[in-house]
Amino acid sequence: MFLKSTRFSVLFAVFLMLGVSSSLYAEVDRPVSIFSQQAVLARPDAPPHPVLIPTAPKLNAKGYLLQDVYSGKILAAENADKRMEPASLTKLMTLYIAFDALRQGRIHLEDPVHISEKAWKMGGSKMFVKVNTKVPVEQLIKGVIIASGNDGAVALAEHIAGSEEAFVNLMNQQAQILGMDHTHFTDSTGMPAAEHYTTPRDMATLAGAIIKYFPEYYAWFSEKWFTYNGIKQPNRNRLLWREASCDGLKTGHTDGAGYCLVAAGLQNNMRLVAIVMGTQSDEARTQETHKLLTYGFSFFETHKLYANDEAITKPRIWSARVPYLPVGLGEDLFITIPRGQFSLLKAHADMGTLIKAPIEKSQVLGKLTVSLDGKEIATRPLVALQANPKGGLWTRFRDMIALTYHRIFN
Repeated sequence: MFLKSTRFSVLFAVFLMLGVSSSLYAEVDRPVSIFSQQAVLARPDAPPHPVLIPTAPKLNAKGYLLQDVYSGKILAAENADKRMEPASLTKLMTLYIAFDALRQGRIHLEDPVHISEKAWKMGGSKMFVKVNTKVPVEQLIKGVIIASGNDGAVALAEHIAGSEEAFVNLMNQQAQILGMDHTHFTDSTGMPAAEHYTTPRDMATLAGAIIKYFPEYYAWFSEKWFTYNGIKQPNRNRLLWREASCDGLKTGHTDGAGYCLVAAGLQNNMRLVAIVMGTQSDEARTQETHKLLTYGFSFFETHKLYANDEAITKPRIWSARVPYLPVGLGEDLFITIPRGQFSLLKAHADMGTLIKAPIEKSQVLGKLTVSLDGKEIATRPLVALQANPKGGLWTRFRDMIALTYHRIFN
């Protein structure tokens, strides 16, 4: 009698478990269509006809590129990977290394920098430092940004690395780290040399890195005037006076390079960089760069769809301590699309069919696909936003029964 009662209890418990488990298994993950919060709030007054987008402008320049800094979307380009002389665009890398040294505490804005005879004798554009004087790092940086001072660039290089030659080695190492694979520097200023070259794409990479990584110093690129040693000089970037959206970055000119400009603009939370290299005059580089920025801001828009710590979905994790785990992206996701097409965006999270514990933080668990009007425009891995170890014995047994139930009855 006791054995019959025990068998009945066990069978009852198993059938009860099967019933519970079947409902649990109903939550096994399947591909799920999801939308960003903005997409859910799509404007109801979107026009029923396609938004017209003209072709990108053709510029009178050796090479150019227009890119959104945060999405990485290239909106216009010509000879983007062709080697060209950078002239004083070189100083953007000099400044990048100076900013990095400041952040690491290896130098400080108030540090007095000795002006060597080499720095003082530099030709070309100058901030007019005097030999054997001491100039604060901050003044040198502003002199390089605003007045394009070759003397200030050499003084900074010597202060940071001991010599310009050693500093150039740092420049080339940093270029490789940033992925500037078609760039090589031979000096800190941009003086012509056979092995001193870059490309519009690499300059866009460098400009974007300055904007993203050093916002605390970026405002200096928008300053219009610089005064040192009683001499007042204007910023050579004429767009600072003509375009309200423009707030940087750097001009360059030599006979071989022509007139070059790396410009950046911000409008409606959209951050663009325009690289124009090899034009015929100061006015030409200004006008051609204006064409690019106007095209980008007039016909495109950029949206931040997800932050890197945002839970996009919470899939079922089997045999885990926590049954549902938030997953998201390893970095912010920005997309750049034609204006007026935001309501056509869709995001789709594919988590596969079965995820088992243990799960490590940042472990790839699925894939997010973003499409525009049915066409895929971005894919990103979906990662665990936190760790999730195996659950206890009861949890693992319950989930095992649920999975067994699925295999038998499905």
